[in-house]
Amino acid sequence: MEKKNLSRQVADDIYRMIAVTQELRPGQQLPGEMILSDKLGVSRSTLREAIKTLCSQGVLEVYRGKGTYVAKSMEGFINFGLDDLNMSRSRVKDLFESRLLFEPQLAALACQRATEDELKDILAAGAEVEASIRSDRDRTAADQDFHKKIAIASHNRFMLQLLPIIHSAVSETISLNEQQALLSEITLRDHAQIMYFIERRDAEGARAAMILHLRNAMSVLGL
Repeated sequence: MEKKNLSRQVADDIYRMIAVTQELRPGQQLPGEMILSDKLGVSRSTLREAIKTLCSQGVLEVYRGKGTYVAKSMEGFINFGLDDLNMSRSRVKDLFESRLLFEPQLAALACQRATEDELKDILAAGAEVEASIRSDRDRTAADQDFHKKIAIASHNRFMLQLLPIIHSAVSETISLNEQQALLSEITLRDHAQIMYFIERRDAEGARAAMILHLRNAMSVLGL
């Protein structure tokens, strides 16, 4: 894997440690370079590139003479009680309604602002979701990554910090284990439409496709 892609993957891994597993909390200092690079299995130079990326996105903050910290502003986006694995259907509905408020706009912004490399990342992430479904593997991480890549390509720092809502909605939908065959079919079809419009930088088409995708999932789940 080329260094640029590896550092991006490391950035994703660190973000997951903050927003998903919560191994790192807002305001907490990151472990030393040697410790963290060993944990992630990468060189310190690759780790520095990943940290630089996350700093530019407002996820991490560097204080001279002190070290690197998880931004305190992440607290408001993580501590929603979204780690409750027994989330009720009403909470899942709330998550999807929240996604409807901002995720279609993320898709539209991605069409307008994505670099060519970011477009390739979105398409690659979508292909991984398809591969996971067709090989009957858990698609949770791949599905989260697809939507995350779209958010990153929007180049909106605030919207990027809403990713825990997307991640939680995806994992909770899959963990509900209801109508999974139909949900997988919908995911294959809807993601293909979203990618079609994003690849062509059709902002309105991508916005409409994302709305349809979210509403289709809500309909299948009876939300």
